[in-house]
Amino acid sequence: MNAATVITHRRPADTADALQALVRAAADAGVELRFSADETRKHGLQPGDGIVTDRAWDDDVELCVVLGGDGSILTALRRYAGLEIPVFGVNFGELGFLATIEPEEVEDGFRRAFAGDFEVLHLPALCLGARSNERKAINDVSIHRRPGQRVAQLAYAVGEHEIGRVTCDGLVAATPAGSTGYNLANNGPVMAWGVEGFVVSFIAPHSLTARSLVVAPGDTLVVENRSREEQVMLATDGRPVDALDPGEQLAVRFIADQGHLAQLPGTTFYERLRHKFGRLAF
Repeated sequence: MNAATVITHRRPADTADALQALVRAAADAGVELRFSADETRKHGLQPGDGIVTDRAWDDDVELCVVLGGDGSILTALRRYAGLEIPVFGVNFGELGFLATIEPEEVEDGFRRAFAGDFEVLHLPALCLGARSNERKAINDVSIHRRPGQRVAQLAYAVGEHEIGRVTCDGLVAATPAGSTGYNLANNGPVMAWGVEGFVVSFIAPHSLTARSLVVAPGDTLVVENRSREEQVMLATDGRPVDALDPGEQLAVRFIADQGHLAQLPGTTFYERLRHKFGRLAF
């Protein structure tokens, strides 16, 4: 391993000790750490042996190390989507479902990271729009009404076959990795990592018949804003990106092997599910 990109969340004081541990581990392993201009300013970094500052996110690295929560890890996964660059996350967020290690594990964790002592989980993505100008979501795509406006009227179809029309606050399409997020809050099913396909669930449906739907990986979900006057908002991985006008449609399709998430050998989805969500029960 020769070089790694480093991404941190917005509170540099929280990650200062872990960042110093990362610098030491990289120096011991002979790995160059690369920091963007934003990261350079955030941490007051100076260039030196093994530290490159004010550098755009490169594609010629072997690893991306993230000190942050799931949002920061998702940013890295989207940035390197489709590339063979693993993302190694240290949990500085609330839940850290995508994180590889916890902050108290950084000394041994970084040594293992730079030695390549980890497995890579290949995650799918959901793609929106034309292939030449598509957006990708690693976790989920959500469509929701604007605050203070009327409830949304959404029609949804798989391919050419309309499934139904729902009056609701919105709709979420989630990958297996994202099924434990917004979809879970909607009482949608949890999908184990490795399952092919994606789940569709509804936000506060005004209906007794709206049910979650698992869509096959080769099928395309088409959602239409059937509201008469109101736009609905579009977000990918929780970040607002666009709006759908009345009568406008959105196509969502599944694409495999996009995000590459590092995890320690022997880690399983079910162990992670029990550890992260089981402790939230009481």
